[in-house]
Amino acid sequence: MKIASVVGARPQFVKAFPVSNALRDDHEEVLIHTGQHYDDEMSDVFFEELPIPEPDVNLGVGSHSHAKQTAAMLEGIDDVVSKCAPDVVLVYGDTNSTLAGALVGSKRDVVVAHVEAGLRSYNRSMPEETNRVLTDHCSDLLFVPSERAVETLANEGITRGVYDTGDVMYDSLLAVRERARDCSSIVDELGHTDGKYVLATVHRAANTDNPDRLESILTGLSNAPSPVVFPAHPRTVDALESEGLDRALPSNVDVIDPVGYLDFVRLLDGAERVATDSGGVQKEAFYLDTPCVTLRDETEWRETVACGRNELVGTDPTAIHRALTREFESSTDDTPYGDGNAAARIVAALESVTDAPQRNVSEGVTT
Repeated sequence: MKIASVVGARPQFVKAFPVSNALRDDHEEVLIHTGQHYDDEMSDVFFEELPIPEPDVNLGVGSHSHAKQTAAMLEGIDDVVSKCAPDVVLVYGDTNSTLAGALVGSKRDVVVAHVEAGLRSYNRSMPEETNRVLTDHCSDLLFVPSERAVETLANEGITRGVYDTGDVMYDSLLAVRERARDCSSIVDELGHTDGKYVLATVHRAANTDNPDRLESILTGLSNAPSPVVFPAHPRTVDALESEGLDRALPSNVDVIDPVGYLDFVRLLDGAERVATDSGGVQKEAFYLDTPCVTLRDETEWRETVACGRNELVGTDPTAIHRALTREFESSTDDTPYGDGNAAARIVAALESVTDAPQRNVSEGVTT
């Protein structure tokens, strides 16, 4: 079996490495990096730190408007798929890289497999939501992280080729958590102590490109009961500087450069809680039992809210302050996203269908 895997952004590198390792035991993989994340700390460091193979192809697309970026990805991925003739195009998550890979596979009549299918925030103003919906509806195999995602797809008329594998990011975190504790000294280097700081991340355009929302988030963080460690995405740094907010940062907020994955996992593991607008960080916090304050009005990871480990606060400073200071109570026994063996299930599903004579051969949901 020959797989063309498409990645391009931090969360995809994290999701891809357990699947790539499982695939390469018995199959051939061509790993295509679109270059959507091109900064060293957002891209190269993940290939250095994680047991993920170096990309076979790096398209070097970089940062552009959604239209230009996606168009460049379509052209580049199509050239690679044309040359390598894979059995499956495998895509992850909800980025422009995801959609571009799915469209190329669909147009080339190659089986398209989507890891992390079936998620919905129901906010169509988010580019990621459009990417999710379109990718799911042109995929042949849909690997979902939870029962809720199965139901979501069924409500949209998608029942064939759906596999409830669990969340592959859980596989990833289980693989690196102890390594991060052993290898990373970032908490000590920053002068903090476990349980005595708040971690913050902000990168979504809805927050970084809106000065009022970004300033409101900073105001909310300024009232945090503990020091705030804020690894800043390049987009966030640009927004802070362009709006002059970098000159008036709250004294308790320490903006630092982006960190590698092991350092980030260590920071998240040691944090008293995290404030974020990232979907992936919401899940990682859930797995690490770190209370999460989500700087959005909705989430595609609704199980984390239902389990009591995540609160949606938007960008209202009062709501942010309240969520950063209140007690979180939940059952840590909740496991809505599987048991950490999603990668093996994904590979088994791919093996079971790639010899079939036609597409969409799987009937119904398989767990």
